[in-house]
Amino acid sequence: MHVLTNRPLSAVLIHKAAAIMDVILHIGAHRTASTTLQHYLRANLHALRDQGIGFVGPRRTRDDGLLSGIQPDGAGAAQPDQARRRIARRCGRAAKSGLRHLVISDENMLGSVRRNLRQRMFYRDAGARLARYADAFDGRVARVVLSLRGLDAYWTSALAFGVGRGRPLPTPGDLDRLAQTRRSWRNLVEETAAAFPDAEIQLHSHEDLAGRPERRLWHMVGGGIEPPMNAARLWLNRAPDLPELRRLLAARGENAETLPSGTGRWAPFDAAQLAALRETHADDMFWLRAGADGTAKLIEEANPDQGGTNLPDGTKTRGQKDDGQDGRMARAG
Repeated sequence: MHVLTNRPLSAVLIHKAAAIMDVILHIGAHRTASTTLQHYLRANLHALRDQGIGFVGPRRTRDDGLLSGIQPDGAGAAQPDQARRRIARRCGRAAKSGLRHLVISDENMLGSVRRNLRQRMFYRDAGARLARYADAFDGRVARVVLSLRGLDAYWTSALAFGVGRGRPLPTPGDLDRLAQTRRSWRNLVEETAAAFPDAEIQLHSHEDLAGRPERRLWHMVGGGIEPPMNAARLWLNRAPDLPELRRLLAARGENAETLPSGTGRWAPFDAAQLAALRETHADDMFWLRAGADGTAKLIEEANPDQGGTNLPDGTKTRGQKDDGQDGRMARAG
Protein backbone atom coordinates (compact mmCIF):
# COMPACT_ATOMS: atom_id res chain seq x y z
CA MET A 1 0.00 0.00 0.00
CA HIS A 2 1.41 3.40 -0.99
CA VAL A 3 0.88 6.34 1.33
CA LEU A 4 0.67 9.73 -0.36
CA THR A 5 2.09 12.77 1.38
CA ASN A 6 2.26 16.45 0.57
CA ARG A 7 5.44 16.93 2.59
CA PRO A 8 8.60 17.76 0.62
CA LEU A 9 11.01 14.90 0.09
CA SER A 10 13.62 16.58 2.32
CA ALA A 11 11.19 16.70 5.25
CA VAL A 12 10.15 13.07 4.74
CA LEU A 13 13.75 11.88 4.75
CA ILE A 14 14.78 13.98 7.72
CA HIS A 15 11.85 13.05 9.93
CA LYS A 16 12.22 9.37 9.03
CA ALA A 17 15.88 9.56 10.06
CA ALA A 18 14.91 11.40 13.25
CA ALA A 19 13.22 8.29 14.62
CA ILE A 20 16.47 6.33 14.68
CA MET A 21 19.37 8.82 14.79
CA ASP A 22 20.21 11.98 16.72
CA VAL A 23 21.74 14.91 14.88
CA ILE A 24 24.03 16.85 17.21
CA LEU A 25 25.22 20.28 16.10
CA HIS A 26 28.45 21.47 17.66
CA ILE A 27 28.47 25.19 16.84
CA GLY A 28 31.65 26.25 18.65
CA ALA A 29 32.35 28.87 19.68
CA HIS A 30 35.66 29.90 18.12
CA ARG A 31 38.69 29.89 20.41
CA THR A 32 37.15 27.15 22.59
CA ALA A 33 39.17 24.16 21.30
CA SER A 34 36.80 23.40 18.42
CA THR A 35 39.70 22.40 16.17
CA THR A 36 40.96 20.06 18.89
CA LEU A 37 37.58 18.35 19.11
CA GLN A 38 37.27 18.07 15.34
CA HIS A 39 40.74 16.55 15.01
CA TYR A 40 39.91 14.03 17.74
CA LEU A 41 36.66 12.99 16.04
CA ARG A 42 38.35 12.72 12.65
CA ALA A 43 41.23 10.67 14.07
CA ASN A 44 38.77 8.18 15.57
CA LEU A 45 36.23 7.85 12.76
CA HIS A 46 36.34 4.05 12.57
CA ALA A 47 36.35 3.45 16.31
CA LEU A 48 33.44 5.84 16.79
CA ARG A 49 31.47 4.35 13.92
CA ASP A 50 31.71 0.99 15.68
CA GLN A 51 29.82 2.66 18.56
CA GLY A 52 27.21 4.18 16.25
CA ILE A 53 28.70 7.69 16.08
CA GLY A 54 29.34 9.55 12.83
CA PHE A 55 31.19 12.81 12.35
CA VAL A 56 30.90 15.61 9.80
CA GLY A 57 33.37 18.46 10.16
CA PRO A 58 34.55 21.52 8.22
CA ARG A 59 36.01 19.40 5.42
CA ARG A 60 32.45 18.37 4.59
CA THR A 61 30.44 21.37 5.77
CA ARG A 62 32.68 23.92 4.01
CA ASP A 63 35.00 22.27 1.48
CA ASP A 64 32.38 19.82 0.19
CA GLY A 65 29.57 22.35 0.57
CA LEU A 66 27.16 20.49 2.87
CA LEU A 67 26.11 23.74 4.56
CA SER A 68 26.62 26.01 1.55
CA GLY A 69 23.79 28.31 0.57
CA ILE A 70 22.22 28.59 4.01
CA GLN A 71 23.59 32.06 4.73
CA PRO A 72 23.13 35.02 2.33
CA ASP A 73 26.76 36.10 2.75
CA GLY A 74 29.81 34.63 1.02
CA ALA A 75 30.46 34.05 -2.67
CA GLY A 76 26.88 33.44 -3.76
CA ALA A 77 23.24 34.05 -2.88
CA ALA A 78 21.46 31.92 -0.32
CA GLN A 79 19.97 28.68 -1.66
CA PRO A 80 18.17 27.25 1.38
CA ASP A 81 16.09 24.69 -0.52
CA GLN A 82 19.17 23.10 -2.07
CA ALA A 83 20.91 23.07 1.31
CA ARG A 84 17.88 21.45 2.92
CA ARG A 85 17.89 18.67 0.33
CA ARG A 86 21.64 18.06 0.76
CA ILE A 87 21.24 17.84 4.53
CA ALA A 88 18.27 15.49 4.15
CA ARG A 89 20.26 13.15 1.92
CA ARG A 90 23.27 13.21 4.27
CA CYS A 91 21.14 12.49 7.32
CA GLY A 92 19.25 9.78 5.48
CA ARG A 93 22.43 7.99 4.42
CA ALA A 94 23.86 8.23 7.93
CA ALA A 95 20.73 6.77 9.51
CA LYS A 96 20.52 4.01 6.90
CA SER A 97 24.12 3.02 7.68
CA GLY A 98 23.12 2.29 11.27
CA LEU A 99 24.44 5.38 13.05
CA ARG A 100 22.70 6.39 16.28
CA HIS A 101 24.37 9.81 16.52
CA LEU A 102 25.64 12.16 13.82
CA VAL A 103 27.88 14.93 15.15
CA ILE A 104 28.12 17.93 12.81
CA SER A 105 30.78 20.37 13.97
CA ASP A 106 31.49 23.77 12.45
CA GLU A 107 32.09 26.88 14.56
CA ASN A 108 31.50 29.10 11.54
CA MET A 109 27.79 28.49 11.96
CA LEU A 110 27.98 31.29 14.55
CA GLY A 111 29.93 33.68 12.34
CA SER A 112 33.67 34.33 12.42
CA VAL A 113 36.39 35.68 14.68
CA ARG A 114 37.28 38.25 12.02
CA ARG A 115 33.74 39.58 12.02
CA ASN A 116 33.68 39.73 15.82
CA LEU A 117 36.90 41.75 15.80
CA ARG A 118 35.76 43.98 12.96
CA GLN A 119 32.43 44.71 14.65
CA ARG A 120 34.03 44.73 18.13
CA MET A 121 31.08 42.70 19.29
CA PHE A 122 30.33 39.13 20.32
CA TYR A 123 28.59 37.30 17.42
CA ARG A 124 26.20 40.16 16.71
CA ASP A 125 24.12 38.36 14.07
CA ALA A 126 24.28 34.84 15.53
CA GLY A 127 20.52 34.67 16.17
CA ALA A 128 19.59 35.21 12.52
CA ARG A 129 22.34 32.86 11.34
CA LEU A 130 21.28 30.06 13.66
CA ALA A 131 17.62 30.46 12.68
CA ARG A 132 18.61 29.79 9.05
CA TYR A 133 20.49 26.65 10.06
CA ALA A 134 17.53 25.48 12.11
CA ASP A 135 15.30 25.94 9.06
CA ALA A 136 17.76 24.03 6.86
CA PHE A 137 17.81 21.09 9.30
CA ASP A 138 14.01 21.13 9.31
CA GLY A 139 13.48 20.15 12.94
CA ARG A 140 15.95 17.30 12.85
CA VAL A 141 18.46 18.59 15.44
CA ALA A 142 18.26 16.80 18.78
CA ARG A 143 21.05 18.66 20.57
CA VAL A 144 23.06 21.84 20.05
CA VAL A 145 26.42 22.05 21.81
CA LEU A 146 28.17 25.31 22.65
CA SER A 147 31.42 25.77 24.60
CA LEU A 148 31.76 28.75 26.95
CA ARG A 149 35.01 30.45 27.90
CA GLY A 150 35.79 33.34 30.21
CA LEU A 151 35.29 36.53 28.20
CA ASP A 152 38.71 37.93 29.10
CA ALA A 153 40.39 34.75 27.83
CA TYR A 154 38.10 34.55 24.80
CA TRP A 155 38.84 38.08 23.60
CA THR A 156 42.55 37.76 24.40
CA SER A 157 42.72 34.61 22.28
CA ALA A 158 40.63 36.16 19.51
CA LEU A 159 42.81 39.27 19.40
CA ALA A 160 46.02 37.22 19.27
CA PHE A 161 44.50 35.05 16.54
CA GLY A 162 43.53 38.17 14.58
CA VAL A 163 46.98 39.75 14.85
CA GLY A 164 48.48 36.44 13.80
CA ARG A 165 46.28 36.53 10.69
CA GLY A 166 47.29 40.05 9.69
CA ARG A 167 45.01 42.34 11.70
CA PRO A 168 46.62 45.39 13.33
CA LEU A 169 47.14 45.54 17.06
CA PRO A 170 44.02 46.83 18.83
CA THR A 171 43.91 50.44 19.98
CA PRO A 172 43.02 51.37 23.57
CA GLY A 173 39.60 52.40 22.24
CA ASP A 174 39.12 48.98 20.66
CA LEU A 175 39.91 47.29 23.96
CA ASP A 176 37.55 49.60 25.87
CA ARG A 177 34.70 48.84 23.50
CA LEU A 178 35.25 45.08 23.83
CA ALA A 179 35.38 45.36 27.61
CA GLN A 180 32.27 47.52 27.92
CA THR A 181 29.94 45.74 25.51
CA ARG A 182 27.15 43.96 27.34
CA ARG A 183 26.63 41.31 24.68
CA SER A 184 27.91 38.02 26.05
CA TRP A 185 27.35 34.28 26.32
CA ARG A 186 23.87 34.79 27.77
CA ASN A 187 22.73 36.50 24.57
CA LEU A 188 24.22 33.68 22.52
CA VAL A 189 22.57 30.98 24.64
CA GLU A 190 19.17 32.70 24.46
CA GLU A 191 19.44 33.11 20.68
CA THR A 192 20.48 29.48 20.25
CA ALA A 193 17.52 28.30 22.31
CA ALA A 194 15.16 30.53 20.31
CA ALA A 195 16.48 29.18 17.00
CA PHE A 196 16.25 25.53 18.14
CA PRO A 197 13.26 25.47 20.52
CA ASP A 198 12.83 21.69 20.33
CA ALA A 199 16.50 20.78 20.80
CA GLU A 200 18.48 20.35 23.99
CA ILE A 201 21.01 23.17 24.35
CA GLN A 202 24.13 21.78 26.02
CA LEU A 203 26.85 24.11 27.29
CA HIS A 204 30.40 22.92 27.97
CA SER A 205 32.84 24.68 30.26
CA HIS A 206 35.93 25.38 28.17
CA GLU A 207 38.08 25.66 31.27
CA ASP A 208 37.07 22.14 32.32
CA LEU A 209 36.79 20.30 28.99
CA ALA A 210 38.92 22.03 26.34
CA GLY A 211 41.79 19.56 26.62
CA ARG A 212 39.58 16.49 27.02
CA PRO A 213 37.66 15.98 23.77
CA GLU A 214 36.69 12.44 24.77
CA ARG A 215 34.73 13.85 27.71
CA ARG A 216 33.09 16.44 25.49
CA LEU A 217 31.98 13.69 23.13
CA TRP A 218 30.69 11.60 26.03
CA HIS A 219 28.40 14.43 27.05
CA MET A 220 27.42 15.30 23.48
CA VAL A 221 25.98 11.86 22.77
CA GLY A 222 24.36 11.51 26.19
CA GLY A 223 26.86 9.05 27.65
CA GLY A 224 26.74 5.29 27.31
CA ILE A 225 29.90 5.04 25.19
CA GLU A 226 33.60 4.31 25.69
CA PRO A 227 35.35 7.20 23.93
CA PRO A 228 38.70 6.27 22.37
CA MET A 229 41.81 8.01 23.67
CA ASN A 230 43.65 8.30 20.36
CA ALA A 231 44.55 11.99 19.76
CA ALA A 232 42.75 12.90 22.98
CA ARG A 233 45.54 15.00 24.47
CA LEU A 234 46.40 17.25 21.58
CA TRP A 235 45.52 20.95 21.75
CA LEU A 236 45.44 22.49 18.29
CA ASN A 237 45.14 26.00 16.80
CA ARG A 238 46.12 27.73 20.01
CA ALA A 239 46.61 31.48 19.85
CA PRO A 240 50.18 32.71 19.24
CA ASP A 241 52.13 33.71 22.33
CA LEU A 242 54.16 36.89 22.76
CA PRO A 243 57.37 35.69 21.05
CA GLU A 244 55.38 34.40 18.08
CA LEU A 245 53.38 37.63 17.83
CA ARG A 246 56.56 39.70 17.87
CA ARG A 247 58.03 37.51 15.14
CA LEU A 248 54.89 37.84 13.01
CA LEU A 249 54.77 41.62 13.39
CA ALA A 250 58.46 41.98 12.53
CA ALA A 251 58.05 39.71 9.49
CA ARG A 252 55.45 42.04 8.03
CA GLY A 253 57.38 45.19 8.83
CA GLU A 254 55.36 46.36 11.82
CA ASN A 255 56.73 47.61 15.12
CA ALA A 256 57.02 44.57 17.36
CA GLU A 257 58.23 46.75 20.26
CA THR A 258 54.65 47.84 20.91
CA LEU A 259 54.12 44.41 22.48
CA PRO A 260 55.40 43.67 25.99
CA SER A 261 58.70 41.90 26.38
CA GLY A 262 58.99 38.41 27.79
CA THR A 263 57.22 35.16 27.02
CA GLY A 264 53.86 33.62 27.67
CA ARG A 265 50.41 34.82 26.66
CA TRP A 266 49.75 38.34 25.51
CA ALA A 267 47.65 40.32 28.00
CA PRO A 268 46.18 43.27 26.07
CA PHE A 269 43.55 44.38 28.61
CA ASP A 270 44.28 46.64 31.57
CA ALA A 271 43.00 45.97 35.08
CA ALA A 272 39.75 47.95 34.65
CA GLN A 273 38.97 46.27 31.33
CA LEU A 274 39.66 42.83 32.79
CA ALA A 275 37.38 43.60 35.73
CA ALA A 276 34.54 44.60 33.39
CA LEU A 277 34.90 41.46 31.27
CA ARG A 278 35.05 39.21 34.31
CA GLU A 279 32.01 40.85 35.88
CA THR A 280 29.97 40.26 32.73
CA HIS A 281 31.12 36.66 32.60
CA ALA A 282 30.37 36.14 36.29
CA ASP A 283 26.82 37.40 35.71
CA ASP A 284 26.44 34.95 32.81
CA MET A 285 27.69 32.02 34.87
CA PHE A 286 25.40 32.91 37.77
CA TRP A 287 22.44 32.82 35.37
CA LEU A 288 23.57 29.56 33.79
CA ARG A 289 24.20 27.83 37.11
CA ALA A 290 20.80 28.96 38.30
CA GLY A 291 19.20 27.08 35.40
CA ALA A 292 19.37 29.54 32.48
CA ASP A 293 15.60 30.11 32.74
CA GLY A 294 15.13 26.52 31.60
CA THR A 295 16.71 27.11 28.20
CA ALA A 296 19.98 25.21 28.46
CA LYS A 297 22.10 22.76 30.43
CA LEU A 298 25.52 23.77 31.72
CA ILE A 299 28.03 20.95 32.12
CA GLU A 300 31.05 21.42 34.32
CA GLU A 301 33.43 18.72 35.50
CA ALA A 302 32.75 19.79 39.07
CA ASN A 303 33.73 18.27 42.41
CA PRO A 304 30.96 16.49 44.34
CA ASP A 305 30.63 19.32 46.89
CA GLN A 306 29.99 22.02 44.26
CA GLY A 307 26.30 21.36 43.75
CA GLY A 308 24.45 20.34 40.63
CA THR A 309 23.15 16.97 39.49
CA ASN A 310 25.54 14.08 40.01
CA LEU A 311 26.16 11.82 37.04
CA PRO A 312 27.50 8.32 37.67
CA ASP A 313 31.07 9.40 36.86
CA GLY A 314 31.02 12.43 39.18
CA THR A 315 30.26 15.07 36.53
CA LYS A 316 27.80 17.81 37.38
CA THR A 317 25.11 19.26 35.16
CA ARG A 318 23.12 22.40 35.89
CA GLY A 319 19.97 23.72 34.32
CA GLN A 320 17.76 22.32 31.55
CA LYS A 321 14.21 22.56 30.43
CA ASP A 322 12.12 19.76 31.89
CA ASP A 323 11.62 17.56 28.82
CA GLY A 324 12.74 14.22 30.16
CA GLN A 325 16.34 14.55 29.04
CA ASP A 326 17.74 14.90 32.57
CA GLY A 327 16.91 11.29 33.19
CA ARG A 328 18.78 10.14 30.11
CA MET A 329 21.87 12.08 31.17
CA ALA A 330 21.67 10.79 34.73
CA ARG A 331 21.51 7.20 33.52
CA ALA A 332 24.37 7.65 31.06
CA GLY A 333 27.81 6.13 31.58
